[in-house]
Amino acid sequence: MSKKQYRRRYRRKRRQRNIIVGITIILMALILGGTVYNAGVLIRHFTSSTEEKPKKLSGGIWESSVDLEHLYSPYAILLDADSGETLAGMNTQEKIYPASLTKIMTAFLAAEYTEDMEETVTLPDEIFGRLYVQNASMAGFEPGEPVRLEDLFYGILLPSGAECCVAFADRISGSEEEFAALMNQKADELGMKDTHFCNSTGLHDPDHYSTVKDISILLQYALKNETFRNAFTAHSYTSFPSEWHADGLTFYSTLFKNMESAEVAGGEILGGKTGYTEEAGLCLASLAKINGKEYILVTAGADGDHNTKPFHILDAVDVYNQVGEEGKEDIQRHFPASYSM
Repeated sequence: MSKKQYRRRYRRKRRQRNIIVGITIILMALILGGTVYNAGVLIRHFTSSTEEKPKKLSGGIWESSVDLEHLYSPYAILLDADSGETLAGMNTQEKIYPASLTKIMTAFLAAEYTEDMEETVTLPDEIFGRLYVQNASMAGFEPGEPVRLEDLFYGILLPSGAECCVAFADRISGSEEEFAALMNQKADELGMKDTHFCNSTGLHDPDHYSTVKDISILLQYALKNETFRNAFTAHSYTSFPSEWHADGLTFYSTLFKNMESAEVAGGEILGGKTGYTEEAGLCLASLAKINGKEYILVTAGADGDHNTKPFHILDAVDVYNQVGEEGKEDIQRHFPASYSM
């Protein structure tokens, strides 16, 4: 037997041995009560030497069976939340109006620039007038009301309160205009190349724009901040009592209050920020955990409004269910006996 034949035979036996060892470990894990997900992870690990890995397509998108073409939203991107790899995308770098997805940046900067969330500030009368005129979404605080910064912070991400955004902008930068400059500076630092902010709230301005790709970059980075993540994934929150609100204000996530259930195939939707203006359509940036792994989905431009079906949320449920089903099919393909147990 030649050296070449010997090496080939040795590599083949080694691959077979690795697979046998891997399957043995999987069976032991299942017997001991291991989850189907863990089995799938082990299968992929021990068969990786003989299987072709996903191919990277143009635009940095990994090959995936997730279908975005039939969504209500014409702009969409699905990310691996840990690595930042794009798993599926549609018009990811086309210009969109981000509406209240803007508040992801506002909240993130508020978290970065606030040392003490227990501090109390008084909301000035002058920030309310123009917000009322523009029909901005409000958390419910009143002019002159003393409010803890933590309450304002949750007021940004759960009820999408514009007064909370402007209060933080004024506190951090002295004016909303200067705060917008800070937002653009952070966007540049994060590599959000196709984004420009004009305000802290996302109220429409032709020069206030982004892309779903850029918003996904922002969200992946912001979720590393514990203060931001806690609020982004909260279902509800009650503010500290004040003279204006003796029992405090209770906020509900604009995502979860429009969902019958956060469960999807293989996991659940953990949190999200909705957005809407007439020009932007229905938008959503969300986080889900499926089969033990976290994913980010950003969609924009869906038809509808606050009085229609929540098409942006329906899209999220659709995509995350596809991710979960894809994971189940992957397990069934590699080790169908374990899946049926």
